[in-house]
Formats: sequence, C-alpha cells, structure tokens
Amino acid sequence: MLEKLFEKILWKSRYITILPVIFGLIGAVLCFVIASYDVLKVMFGVWDYLANGQKSFDLHTDAVGVIVGAIDLYLMALVLFIFSFGIYELFISEIEPIKEAKNSQVLEVKSLDQLKDKIGKVIVMVLIVNFFQRVLHANFTTPLEMTYLALSILALCVGLYFLHGSHEKG
Repeated sequence: MLEKLFEKILWKSRYITILPVIFGLIGAVLCFVIASYDVLKVMFGVWDYLANGQKSFDLHTDAVGVIVGAIDLYLMALVLFIFSFGIYELFISEIEPIKEAKNSQVLEVKSLDQLKDKIGKVIVMVLIVNFFQRVLHANFTTPLEMTYLALSILALCVGLYFLHGSHEKG
C-alpha cells in the first residue's frame, strides 16, 4: 500500500517540469521581442538616414553588428522554444496539434537524446553567429591575428560540414 502511494506521488511529480516549460516559453518570447526591437531600431535608424540625412550610428559596422546580434537572440529563442516543447512532450503529454501539422519535425521530440541533438545543433549555430558578431568588432593588426581568424573560420566550416553530415545520416 505504501509502495503504491509512493509510486503514485513519484509519477505525479513529473508535472513539476511544467516550470521549465513555462519559463522557457517566456524566455523565448522575450528573446523574440528584444531581437525584433533591435531590428526595428536599425530600420528606423536607416530610415532616418535616408529621409533626413541624419546618421545616428555607423550604418555598416553598427547596423550589421546589431542585426547579427538579433539573429543570435532569435536562435537563442528557438533553443528555448524547442527545449520547452521537448520537455513538455517527454514528461507531461504528447502535443496533439504537432501530429496533425505538416513539417512539425522540428518541434516533435521522441527521446531525450533527440532533444539534446536538436538543441545542440541550434546552440552551435548560436555560437557561430556570436563568433561572427565578435569578429565584426575586432581589430586585427598583425598577420598572425589574421591567420588565427582564417583558421577559426576554417574550423567553423569543418564543424558545420560534420554537423550537416550527421543530420543527413540520422
């Protein structure tokens, strides 16, 4: 009797995973809003420059940096989004509309390994975008620094090649 009660309580305790689901979704929405605000800020800055000739920031360096930063935030939002859907599906319940929707493979999660794989691939993209955002603001003064940059880009390309190759196999 005590064993059955404990097992029932243990089974129902899985509903605590609703917290990371809810807060993951809130975090995703916040990332989407902040990234969209950044893109709008650039759009209004460009509009102000084109319409009035007023330059509120360096259109090439700053605008590209802000937009790349927004892409980084959008990708982080997607990580949180996929995480929330995956945790919900794994621990609480299958999401019926996902089964009915076309092209729902991104949000459908069957195992913890599949969730880790999906999140890992998006995190790699976040890191790559973050790397390029930092490169935009770096000052290279020596040939050795340029060589390091070239080797870094080569390493990223090789990593993406293998990441893409594992996607086609699995």
